[in-house]
Amino acid sequence: MNAGPAAVLALTEVDPASPGRPVINISIFLAFVAVTLFIVIRGGGGSRHASGEEFFAGGRSFSGAQNGLAISGDYLSAASFLGIVGAIATAGYDGFLYSIGFLVAWIVALLLVAELMRNTGKFTMADVLAFRLRARPIRVAAATTTLAVTFFYLLAQMAGAGGLVSLLLGIRSSGLQSVVIAVVGLLMIVYVLIGGMKGTTWVQMIKAVLLIAGAGVTTVWVLALNGFDLSQLLGRVVENTSAFMEENGHAPDAMLGPGLRYGGSDWAKVDFISLGLALVLGTAGLPHVLMRFFTVPTAKEARKSVVWSIFLIGLFYVFTLVLGYAAAYMFPPETWLKGSGVPGGSNAAAPAVAAALGGPWMLGIMAAVAFATILAVVAGLAITAATSFSHDIYTNVIKRGRVEPGAEVRVAKATVVIIGLIAIAGGIAAKDQNIAFLVSLAFAVAASANLPTIVFSLYWKRFTTTGAIWSMYGGMTSALVMIALSPVVSGGPTAMLPGADFDIIPLSNPGIVSIPLGFGLAIIGTYASRNVDDRAKEAEMDVRALTGLGAEGAVAH
Repeated sequence: MNAGPAAVLALTEVDPASPGRPVINISIFLAFVAVTLFIVIRGGGGSRHASGEEFFAGGRSFSGAQNGLAISGDYLSAASFLGIVGAIATAGYDGFLYSIGFLVAWIVALLLVAELMRNTGKFTMADVLAFRLRARPIRVAAATTTLAVTFFYLLAQMAGAGGLVSLLLGIRSSGLQSVVIAVVGLLMIVYVLIGGMKGTTWVQMIKAVLLIAGAGVTTVWVLALNGFDLSQLLGRVVENTSAFMEENGHAPDAMLGPGLRYGGSDWAKVDFISLGLALVLGTAGLPHVLMRFFTVPTAKEARKSVVWSIFLIGLFYVFTLVLGYAAAYMFPPETWLKGSGVPGGSNAAAPAVAAALGGPWMLGIMAAVAFATILAVVAGLAITAATSFSHDIYTNVIKRGRVEPGAEVRVAKATVVIIGLIAIAGGIAAKDQNIAFLVSLAFAVAASANLPTIVFSLYWKRFTTTGAIWSMYGGMTSALVMIALSPVVSGGPTAMLPGADFDIIPLSNPGIVSIPLGFGLAIIGTYASRNVDDRAKEAEMDVRALTGLGAEGAVAH
């Protein structure tokens, strides 16, 4: 099918700021919520979580294919669907770099950490690190960095949820959007408390199938309207955006080449390198992704998990390229800018494309799938943060491993409530930011604070507790300080605090400084340390990581 100009014109008559039929939208949305909640209850076994292994790791009962699908569901978050499509709609080629970075990062995770982490037979990242290093300081540091990474990731999901539901209901009021974010946060708390890791995993698997299928159908639809000719689609993008690009000092075909977002100045180019480092290295340090390696019974299944996830995630990111450029040619180029009147801004590009193609029913279905995406990811993040505090801090630091049966899970559930409330507050503050960009900040913190310690613990025999502590706190602190003093937080109309002005660091992503600093502090701290850690434990961990011997059935305490 080769659509002519009339067909394209008909598509552009759709108002992306209009919700279409809110009754249809909210009905489909509530139906998805009911179905996913039922899955959580059935899959998670209600409140019958007798042990930490059941609540935190799903009883290690998932196969490699199932876990790979769940990883895809965990990783294909609001940033992947809503944020990247929006980034491509506004920055073209430069926006697609998010997809490339997120996908390439899995190669690093597969080669460096997946099998070795699972072979240790633990629950959390801190368990692995504490096996050969001094447990108490390492657990506190690992829990701290886990909470920092989780916070930034939660910001992105909550901001995406607020924009999405606001679009469904046609809410333009900032105050009402904040109420929507609060409702989403409360719903997430309910999911985690009821389902635990097992229930959350089943939701993630089903959500991954729905998301990839929905994005695939929409992609084929867009290509059909362009005669299955990608060149024709790109030509229409240039035709629709050339005047806007020239008005803003860019070449007419700027959407198709590099430099629209990261080519304006030398600092912008450095910022791009910084973003690339964060995206490629961040996945291997994301606590909620690392936890997924512990939900399978063997290292072989862990490898299968990553292979499955790479295939599914790569396929999905091809879809985002088509959907992002579809949004760029279906609607005026200024549509996705902040202040354009579209609830959610650029984050609403993907649902708007669905509405343009299939009307309010298609909008309702795709928005509901996207919302299920957000709920599943937020639930996974909340479990990770709760596990880190209850298992690492409460059980192993405060109680020194001596806890009553069920106490660890009770503390985890209380932590979920607190984390949910913090996520609501942060999501309200960040609701106008592009969520793919917000997630890149979480990747930067993970790559700076967690990755150096994980890599050196698995591969460097000389590595010491002092090096780990310096690296984790130093990498995390440098990343957080640079973000706080960057244009992300203040100094412009798109900042989190638009009325403030303390952006003394011109980089939006801190990775180019904080990641090398994290590795450097690990090396300096190791050689500056006078204390030599337990060599026997180091040797045992080396054997476990490489062979899996002794890891099966290991007790995480």
